[in-house]
Amino acid sequence: MKLKGEKQSSGSNEGSKGKMTLVLAMVTLISAFGSSFQYGYNVSVINSPAPYMQDFYNQTYYNRTGVPMESGFQTLLWSLTVSMYPLGGFFGSLMVWPLVNNCGRKGTLLISNLLSISAAILMGTSELAKTYEVIIFSRVIMGIFAGLASNVVPMFLGEMSPRNLRGAIGIVPQLFISIGILIAQILGLNIILGNAKGWPVLLALTGIPSLIQLLILPFFPESPRYLLIQKGNEEQARRALQKLRARDDVDDEIQEMRQEDRSEKEEGQFTVFSLCTFRGLRWQLISIIVMMMGQQLSGVNGVFYYADRIFLSAGVDDSSVQYVTVSIGAINVVMTLLAVFIVESLGRRILLLAGFGFCCVSCAVLTMALNLQTTVPWMSYLSIVCVIVYIMGHAIGASPIPFVMITEMFLQSSRPAAFMVGGSVHWLSNFTVGLVFLYMEAGLGPYSFLIFCGICLATIVYIFFIVPETKNKTFMEINRIMAKRNKVEIQEDKEELKDFQAVPGGQAEKKEISSHEL
Repeated sequence: MKLKGEKQSSGSNEGSKGKMTLVLAMVTLISAFGSSFQYGYNVSVINSPAPYMQDFYNQTYYNRTGVPMESGFQTLLWSLTVSMYPLGGFFGSLMVWPLVNNCGRKGTLLISNLLSISAAILMGTSELAKTYEVIIFSRVIMGIFAGLASNVVPMFLGEMSPRNLRGAIGIVPQLFISIGILIAQILGLNIILGNAKGWPVLLALTGIPSLIQLLILPFFPESPRYLLIQKGNEEQARRALQKLRARDDVDDEIQEMRQEDRSEKEEGQFTVFSLCTFRGLRWQLISIIVMMMGQQLSGVNGVFYYADRIFLSAGVDDSSVQYVTVSIGAINVVMTLLAVFIVESLGRRILLLAGFGFCCVSCAVLTMALNLQTTVPWMSYLSIVCVIVYIMGHAIGASPIPFVMITEMFLQSSRPAAFMVGGSVHWLSNFTVGLVFLYMEAGLGPYSFLIFCGICLATIVYIFFIVPETKNKTFMEINRIMAKRNKVEIQEDKEELKDFQAVPGGQAEKKEISSHEL
């Protein structure tokens, strides 16, 4: 059955099919490099220099007290250094809704840059100041920055993109996260900065992308949807769109935004509480929670953690493990780049199902291979293949697509609150895996991966039955599709008339079928 919104938009389909203009490309690259890149960079930046940083902790403590640091206390300090980053990310996610509504998408990114630059300066000077507490504090600040960046950049770019490029542009932040991980791995090699002298510089380099973004991003437009729907400034929104599309005729997109704006006037901005209790968004909310939990609880951090030991058991020389890890990071980048080019042709659902499918199968086979590698020599090589396949699956679907789906499944009034919920689930799940994986590994060994396999399978089943394809659809069309799932009745005649006439006694009903049920 053809949706009414599709009929209406077909006449202006050519106009709404935007091209990748220079301004759109530049704002995408600057946003992703200045924010998303650093999320990835700080995920892996402390892995390689860990022994040298721990020596610094030890030496600093000894200089202060005259006695060596106890191993238990050192373990606690290092655990805090690692875990404060995802915990900060959770706090950053909680700040998304108020900041993007009051400061705008671009304004929030610029404010967050100040956090990143401050943390970079503190971490870079920590050795000179002889204080390890500053590193732990700075990791919280970097986490807050990453929590904002991981949510605001996909929202910002998703609202600026023409619908036929929304998926591809929406994956660019994840691509830069992967690039950030890879660059941190390369710079963290012992021969570069992953050594006793270089680690403060390695930590401080994270401020450079933020400084570049802080200087350049102000010259680019704010999200047109934010300007028109939330600020009520159609003239600024039109000028922003004209810059982004490199053409004067943007009436089709302005009209679509007006339609969304009119249909949302009754509701105003959603808070997290109203989002969680609103019947018309029930399945959208459940879907992003399931996808975000599946993304992190599928064990990507555990696989990265286990990778070094898998390579060592397969006969890779201890001194070469760093280089193998870098090659895995390169595969991650290549597969995410592939997702950018195929998401608009294959669609979101296929990449989600294929991505989680690869992860599910590779976790199951990895469990078998790890258990048999002492008795069957070639099983250790199968373990390496499983790690590579898992990373490919995560890069092509499980990592990038859920953030794209948050942008697409919610309208302007509910999108900030949805990103706040999705981002909080993302970072809490990330923190949980980091916290419990060591205990899982100690108690279950290789069978830990069966738990990840089960989570991937459950996520696949949910996506298959519930999550719709959103490729090349307007935000309004996607919400019409979800209205049926939410058991909200759409009356087509009211859809035509409600913006132009008041129906006596029908105010409550009008509100009930407004933006999110349309």
